[in-house]
Amino acid sequence: MNSSNSETPNSHSPSVSPEPNASLSAPHNRSALILVDLQNDFVTGGALAVPDGAAVVPLANQLAPKFYLVVATQDWHPADHQSFAANHVGLRVGESFELHGRPQIAWPVHCVQGTLGAELIADLNRNLIHHVIRKGEDPTIDSYSGFFDNGGVRATGMEQYLRDHGVTTVFIMGLATDYCVKFTALDAAKIGFATRLILEGCRGVELQPGDCQQALDQMRAAGVEII
Repeated sequence: MNSSNSETPNSHSPSVSPEPNASLSAPHNRSALILVDLQNDFVTGGALAVPDGAAVVPLANQLAPKFYLVVATQDWHPADHQSFAANHVGLRVGESFELHGRPQIAWPVHCVQGTLGAELIADLNRNLIHHVIRKGEDPTIDSYSGFFDNGGVRATGMEQYLRDHGVTTVFIMGLATDYCVKFTALDAAKIGFATRLILEGCRGVELQPGDCQQALDQMRAAGVEII
């Protein structure tokens, strides 16, 4: 591994009809699988656990060998990251606030650099991962997408890495549907990759009921194929 820097949907996996002709049977040889934030803090026992989050790991292990390239994203926050509620007086987890002019959710302290919570889930077969993209290192801005920070300004290196390897199609799965998965897929489609979301391989946070369904609708409207 080079490191740089469905089953029946549950309440957090909305029922969505896949594209009628969508298939994972034979991805072309320049497709990449992007595994979004499969980290300890996002599964049971973690600081920001996504319901049923660990259930997607066996599917990731099953699918990874089918792809030319497998890239994982990794939240990698400094302890003083300003998206953490704990770093603001009187701010509670889950509240919305403005962070340097951008809307922000106040999150619990999670995926702090060098901690167990930031590590990739042990059951994930890391031997199948070719590259890891770290994001969220700037304490002044969050970074949901695997491609850019939330301001859409600072690139993570994901796009360049994929283009350097001739990738034109990306398949995306991971955590969480309504945040990092959504924004990774939207950015992938926006910058010209044929983008497919593996619905069975995603789980959501659902701070508000319907957030995952809304995220899927947004992705589909942006040209992301739901499979």
